[in-house]
Amino acid sequence: MNKPQSQGKLAFTDQYFMRMALQEAEQAYLAGEVPVGAIIVSQNQVIAKAHNQVEKLQDATAHAEMIALSAAFSAIGGKYLTHCTLYVTLEPCLMCSHATYWAQLSKLVFGAYDPKRGYSLVDPNPLHPRTVVKTNVLGLESQTLLQSFFVNLRS
Repeated sequence: MNKPQSQGKLAFTDQYFMRMALQEAEQAYLAGEVPVGAIIVSQNQVIAKAHNQVEKLQDATAHAEMIALSAAFSAIGGKYLTHCTLYVTLEPCLMCSHATYWAQLSKLVFGAYDPKRGYSLVDPNPLHPRTVVKTNVLGLESQTLLQSFFVNLRS
């Protein structure tokens, strides 16, 4: 993977971190899980990463976002992520989006929209009022991975 450079230093862009989330999603894919990956970043440092583990843990709440949020709380030693960004390859469901509300997440960046279970279908604004949202970051790559998973699952 080519890493963007800016005057000899890494350029930490939303695409850069979303590629990390896509790597997590690929791990989920290989494990037979719905390929969703999540990364939580604070001050350009990854403090948590996760992928779906619903099947592995036999836990309907073991979404990538929920696992990453728990890891981030442990990493910072607190219950608020006011200076953190969540990068996730698929639009969060209502459960995960409400969890980010309670975490007071600063920024949410997601790849593909979820036309069946995404939060925007049910509640257009379940996020904390200060949470900035950026959508469709590497959305095509995220959507392609998900579509490939479901095509393989059905065949």
